[in-house]
Amino acid sequence: MTFILTGWLRRAGLYHLVAQCIEGMWKVGMSEEVGKALHAVVDKVNQAAARRPKTLPVVPPRLVAVSKTKPPDMVIEAYRKGHRNFGENYVNELVDKASNPQILESCPEIEWHFIGHLQKNNVNKLLGVPNLFMVETVDSAKLADKVNSSWQRLRAASTQTLKIMVQINTSGEESKHGLPPGETVNTVKHILSKCSALHFSGLMTIGRYGYDLADGPNPDFQALLSRRQEVCASLQLPLEDVELSMGMSTDFEHAIEVGSTNVRVGSTIFGNRDYPNTPTPSPEKKSKVPTEEAAKKMERLTVTEQ
Repeated sequence: MTFILTGWLRRAGLYHLVAQCIEGMWKVGMSEEVGKALHAVVDKVNQAAARRPKTLPVVPPRLVAVSKTKPPDMVIEAYRKGHRNFGENYVNELVDKASNPQILESCPEIEWHFIGHLQKNNVNKLLGVPNLFMVETVDSAKLADKVNSSWQRLRAASTQTLKIMVQINTSGEESKHGLPPGETVNTVKHILSKCSALHFSGLMTIGRYGYDLADGPNPDFQALLSRRQEVCASLQLPLEDVELSMGMSTDFEHAIEVGSTNVRVGSTIFGNRDYPNTPTPSPEKKSKVPTEEAAKKMERLTVTEQ
């Protein structure tokens, strides 16, 4: 039936007109959905920040909208709603989106975060991305050296440093990237003393997927808080100058409540992701959502840095 209707529309010269109308309707619907979802997430971010213990540094949390697998149109719509920070997990996808003519024209103030695993052979490609704001996943001193030397070479005419975070494998899982927690201080010290083209912005973790908040505060978030305390004490850095990137779609509110200054939220804003040739959902979508009982328990918890 679809084939017959398409043929009739082509013969009648109406195919392109109907296609344009359908595309226009899709964009209007998509714009409304993205706008509503983004507004709802921003509200939750602000409410979670208001629930933080007074002992934590007063740093407004940054929302990074993760547009992985989503089309440029969705990025542009979120930008039009006032959002500026966007994240991608894969270098090639970030290069394609950041270089997209529509995004370059429509989103001049966009700030791109790279939040996926970075291999040394992809560093030069990543650092050529227009409007690159931060690399959140530096997980070794050697990678920091590579990023530092490449940034100096590629941006020789500029004195602007590149913001980076050090990724910590707080859960100890072999499937996760990141530094062992015990190497945090020495790695940050190396970056501060040897990597003049980089600006150390903070620490980042992914943590174990599916943690049940009914069991108490997320131990991966607590581990990152402890690492920050250790780094600041050892290197004499103000707590408020060391950001914490932790929390995703299923746990960003809890992450902010315990001290996160940077949350990475994708599917809650842009909808479930499409993974061609991948029958199973992404780990983020499989994470457990806190039950009502867990939420009540969390209200009674007071979390401070150790």
